[in-house]
Amino acid sequence: MLAKRIVPCLDVDKGRVVKGRKFQNIRDVADPVELAKAYNQAGADELVFYDITASNEERNIFLDVVENVAAEIAIPFSVGGGIRTIEDIHQTLRAGADKVSINSAAVKHPEILTNAAMKFGSQCVVLSIDAKAVDADNWQVYINGGRTNTGIDAVAWAVEGEKRGAGEIVINAIDTDGEKNGYNMELTRAIAENVNIPVIASGGAGTMKHFASVLQEGGADAALAASVFHYSEINIASLKDYLSEEGILVRREK
Repeated sequence: MLAKRIVPCLDVDKGRVVKGRKFQNIRDVADPVELAKAYNQAGADELVFYDITASNEERNIFLDVVENVAAEIAIPFSVGGGIRTIEDIHQTLRAGADKVSINSAAVKHPEILTNAAMKFGSQCVVLSIDAKAVDADNWQVYINGGRTNTGIDAVAWAVEGEKRGAGEIVINAIDTDGEKNGYNMELTRAIAENVNIPVIASGGAGTMKHFASVLQEGGADAALAASVFHYSEINIASLKDYLSEEGILVRREK
């Protein structure tokens, strides 16, 4: 049994870490390099970096910020936002990313997943899905930072993404993002039950119990969170102690 992972997320806009609710009402939080260093030291298993406006603004990711963060951490580092081509992926990996997260471009040009997996290996390719409920047990894929509804079924897209070469899936629940009322268990479980690659739950963490629930009942392999870590509402080491007490296998500092 693989250890479950705790993954802080840096949503970056104009070189600063920001946070919002349901992808709106964005507020400034901190410098990404300093925050990354803190999470590296705090026992995070991985770090995710999203340039949240790159796709909508149709610009490239800020690789200088990626390089600065990568230079300060020793944990796996996943980077997304504005990734549109194989060359973008190459440049992002060269800047220090271990994985590249692809969202909008994968929806528009699904072959990028296959081409990236063939060139760099599926372990480098993360399919990031922003999903929102349209009715009970029906979630659709949104792109461009949650601004555009594609009408694509989120579960079906996850299955296709795996077939096309993605080695991991991040499922971002727009409805619960920043609300701190818990992850979208139904959506996460639906994805996890239909793919054979790791699933990272994202959107809604507010308590330690929320992490335990999504890693157990939700079937997630990892839990991603932002504001509860950014504002020191939950300590990563304490969270791992709690999860371990709940019978969940996690990596812990010796």
